Amino acid sequence: MSKIAVLAEKPSVGRDIARVLGCTKKGNGYLEGSKYIVTWALGHLVTLADPETYDEKYKTWRMEDLPMLPPDLRLVVIKKTGRQFATVKAQLNRSDVSEIVIATDAGREGELVARWILEKARVKKTVKRLWISSVTDRAIRDGFKNLKPGGNYVHLYESAVARSEADWYVGLNATRALTTKHNAQLSSGRVQTPTLAMIAAREQEIKGFKPRKFYGVEAKTDKGFKLFWRDSKNNSRIFSREKADQLQEQLKNKPANIIQVDKQHKKKFAPQLYDLTELQRDANRIFNLSGKQTLSIMQKLYEQHKVLTYPRTDSRVISTDIVPTLKDRVKACGVDEYAKMSAKILRKELKLSKAVVDNAKVSDHHAIIPTEQPVILADLDDRERKIYDLVIKRFLAVLSDPFEFEQTTITAEIGSERFAAKGKVIQKQGWKEIYNQHTDDEDSDDQRLPVIHKGDTLTGIHISLTEGETKPPERFTEGALLQAMENPARYMNSDEKHLVSTISKTGGIGTVATRADIIEKLFNNMYMEQKGKYIYLTATGRQLLDLVPEDLRSPALTAEWEQKLAMIAEGRLKKGKFIAEIKDYTKQAVNEIKNSDEKFKHDNMTGTKCPTCGKLMLEIKNKHGRKLVCQDRSCGTKKNIAKQTNARCPNCHKRMELRGEGEGQMFTCKCGHREKLSTFNARKQKEKKQNVSKKDVHKYLKQQDDGFTNNALAEALAKLKK
Repeated sequence: MSKIAVLAEKPSVGRDIARVLGCTKKGNGYLEGSKYIVTWALGHLVTLADPETYDEKYKTWRMEDLPMLPPDLRLVVIKKTGRQFATVKAQLNRSDVSEIVIATDAGREGELVARWILEKARVKKTVKRLWISSVTDRAIRDGFKNLKPGGNYVHLYESAVARSEADWYVGLNATRALTTKHNAQLSSGRVQTPTLAMIAAREQEIKGFKPRKFYGVEAKTDKGFKLFWRDSKNNSRIFSREKADQLQEQLKNKPANIIQVDKQHKKKFAPQLYDLTELQRDANRIFNLSGKQTLSIMQKLYEQHKVLTYPRTDSRVISTDIVPTLKDRVKACGVDEYAKMSAKILRKELKLSKAVVDNAKVSDHHAIIPTEQPVILADLDDRERKIYDLVIKRFLAVLSDPFEFEQTTITAEIGSERFAAKGKVIQKQGWKEIYNQHTDDEDSDDQRLPVIHKGDTLTGIHISLTEGETKPPERFTEGALLQAMENPARYMNSDEKHLVSTISKTGGIGTVATRADIIEKLFNNMYMEQKGKYIYLTATGRQLLDLVPEDLRSPALTAEWEQKLAMIAEGRLKKGKFIAEIKDYTKQAVNEIKNSDEKFKHDNMTGTKCPTCGKLMLEIKNKHGRKLVCQDRSCGTKKNIAKQTNARCPNCHKRMELRGEGEGQMFTCKCGHREKLSTFNARKQKEKKQNVSKKDVHKYLKQQDDGFTNNALAEALAKLKK
């Protein structure tokens, strides 16, 4: 009997699928049943070959060998995971396997993971696709009942290959050109460079900002509320002190005539469901979690706990096929603090607007929502609980009634000037009840208003001035940078504005799945740094922007590319045509770098000479410590200054640095403690001999009977356990 091989992206998902399909026989890197064989990748098992695969000369980085433009890029097995690739290949090529089911993540990158494996393993069998948004047992069962033909996703695969090859041609060539031209380790790419340019643009705005003082006019009534001056355009700020003083003087001791009392019943609906970027922004703003940390936590909630749907989504709505499952999802998450609101939602009929359900706005996956699997909150750690809380509260809020209130606006005339006051009476908390918000603090002008009628005259008015100062734009936090990457239109040049709608449609620069990695890479390359919660450009990052071609600095290039990749995915553009354009652009970019007159200056030069070539060395800092590196890349000499260790100071118990080399190595602490490595080792050995382990203590206590044991209680408990 022929079998079906299922290829998952990770072992955890593979095991879940195997359990649902009844595959219980364990193999090395796969699980087998009577009908199915489930095997798995470990992320990418196959990748694009390095330049030296095409020509030996590329082993050495030389400007004269650029650009590197092999006609066709080859695939190679990643050495680190070569054993698992061999296992997967063996299962896919088994003579009793007649069909392959791709069960990798349902998206562009997941398609690439699987198809590259099939291509490298030379598999020519019928392919079907499992396309699901959660990995609960129910979702897997339903997915296998509705498998899609593999041919439906060929264009998506071509789009993924095109993106990967474009990054190879442009990224590797630009990086080698910059590095060899300036003899410094510099890298550039179509997403990381525009991201860096946006930070530079914000810093420029802050630098060029000139604060301006402004004034407001306030009229305090004897009825316990204040009126605020407004001009004909409804502005409340006056930028001239002289004008503000004049107004105050001419309005003194004048009554306020009420000319209008406007009451409006208003509804405010909950914010939309989360996509990954919005969730990363809120997690950064509220909990100070990085984008990468949030994605990692979401992945665990999706794969391991199975309580949330697929994280790498750019949709903030759900599709109509999800609507019948909503109440099951509410029941699954309706525990503990969510129980009260969940019960309310379960009792009502759900009427959802297009802001919640819209098939046209769902891309590969719908918004992040809970699955139908009941949650056990005790199983979640602190960070998982925080992210879960954000998603569940937003989900319940969207399904709840709107926040309803009566907005009262009082308009008055004092002299010939117009004043206004706003107040709000909450009629129904609606979705705000989930967030325990019993007042709406969004508008600071809202106040409690007395009963006032049109035509009333208020006397005893006290006129005073308020003052403030305009503030510069805020520096980027990681959350704000993620949002700017999603909507980079304001950072585009005026002659590129025709691409604004394109970049909006394609979802900005990078993808929801890659943005956090790009930011992490920029930190690791020391192009930007974090001080508190804000991001600052480093001197190296600033210089890099002066050295790269102008096109690579603008989001417009990525916008054009993403538009073409989307066209490839839809089958409206041939991959070959796009790659030909990419090769032309690569030639242009390399020539621009070659002919540039810009110079790179190291900001981390030390006075230490390289023991090999005699040139001055650079000090490199990273999370592992500090080291000296020769400024000449071809020399490559490295020397450790200090290594960050897990060894603790005996005085203050903070982590110590290990300095020096050989027998002279020494631990140093910020508190001033210094200790030779040999002394430290001797002290640790001595402590080891003297210290009694927890295991020994536990063993000793078990053997003791101090006469206080409550035997009757012990017997009763033993019976209960049975």
